Amino acid sequence: MESPRAGALFRIADPKIAAALAALSTPQKISRYRKERGFPGLELLGLLMDCQILFKLREGDTDGLRPSEGDPNLVLWDFHDLLFHTHSTEGRQANPLGGLYSYSDLMAPLPAVRSPWPGQAIDLNSASAAATAPSPFATLLDARHSIRDFDDGHPIALGEVATLLQTAARVRAKWTAPSDMGEDGPEVSYAARPYPSGGAAYELELYLAVNTCEGLARGFYHYDADRHALTPIEARPQDLDGQLSDAEFAIGASGVPQILIVIAARFGRVSWKYSSVAYSLILKDVGVLMQTLYLAATDIGLGGCAIGTNNIDRFARMTGLEFSVEGPVGQFALGRGITPSSDDSDLG
Repeated sequence: MESPRAGALFRIADPKIAAALAALSTPQKISRYRKERGFPGLELLGLLMDCQILFKLREGDTDGLRPSEGDPNLVLWDFHDLLFHTHSTEGRQANPLGGLYSYSDLMAPLPAVRSPWPGQAIDLNSASAAATAPSPFATLLDARHSIRDFDDGHPIALGEVATLLQTAARVRAKWTAPSDMGEDGPEVSYAARPYPSGGAAYELELYLAVNTCEGLARGFYHYDADRHALTPIEARPQDLDGQLSDAEFAIGASGVPQILIVIAARFGRVSWKYSSVAYSLILKDVGVLMQTLYLAATDIGLGGCAIGTNNIDRFARMTGLEFSVEGPVGQFALGRGITPSSDDSDLG
């Protein structure tokens, strides 16, 4: 038995206990529950409450209504989204995570290039050759690759960080507009940024874990995309060290990144409107933002590497934010790169 809100996993071996717990899916008074179900004791119920698998309804809550989640922030989450978020990150689950090659003993890896479909193919090479010379954008795309190791003797400068953030993540415009709920629907505020976002939600926030940067002290910062400013956040040194060293391990680097950009999501910004696909939309937004960061870094001569892991509980400690309100969904290592000696720099 598990819950995304819980910090524990319970393995139930007694069928009687399993049946008794199933009855708790419907809110009810413990006194009546014990009498009718013959529950063996309150110790297990207390343990489940301590671990936040069970919760006590607050005064005024209505039995059976979904808003009675024990935490109003959880109302904005679909269960499968929150479960996927906690299971695909570190911090709130103990399952193995990462490149484990779990199925290598069962089957060979799929080929990198799909086998051709049957039928007459239309060759595009001659058409491409007849086109104009590659544009600056095409050249930039071709130059983009992942950089995992950074030149500690030449750290990134604050001006370069400012240029990168200005290019990739600043707020370009703000406005309000009626929602598509009809005449009685509320007005919704919007703030456009350089990358696309599902429903123009722009729910992503950038936090910088800085190891070394000319003109910027080592520490943890939030990027205020509206004011184009960095705000320091007081965080424990061991959490900052852990965040940087975990990034080093995740990308197989020879040292910690000069700057680690943590991409966090204000989840309710998307789930307020969208159901069932909210978390999926957030991850799509993370993908396009990562590509934007790659291209912006390449354009100004910096190196970067996307990272596929996050520790959601550490981020909660560092920011003081509830993991279900705002939390990390992506990371990007940044610095003055050491050019790789081969073309396999996107391997991870």
